[in-house]
Amino acid sequence: MSAAADGDRSTDEGAPAAGGPGIKLDQFLKWAGVAPTGGQAKLLIQDGAVRVNGAVETRRGRRLHRGDRVEVGGRTLTVDVA
Repeated sequence: MSAAADGDRSTDEGAPAAGGPGIKLDQFLKWAGVAPTGGQAKLLIQDGAVRVNGAVETRRGRRLHRGDRVEVGGRTLTVDVA
């Protein structure tokens, strides 16, 4: 799994287990370094500060899949699930 952010690629080292197809939004935010803790990720999501594919997403358990675009804090991340 990797995320492309502003043209950069991240490796899949340390990526959380998805527990099924895709990865949960809150886990993705932690893994991508957007939120240092699950609690911080939860607050960002609940506050409406996160968009998935252009729409505000308030469900932290929302499953992300290859090609989904996550926008938060002026950054756009593209999900690449291996």
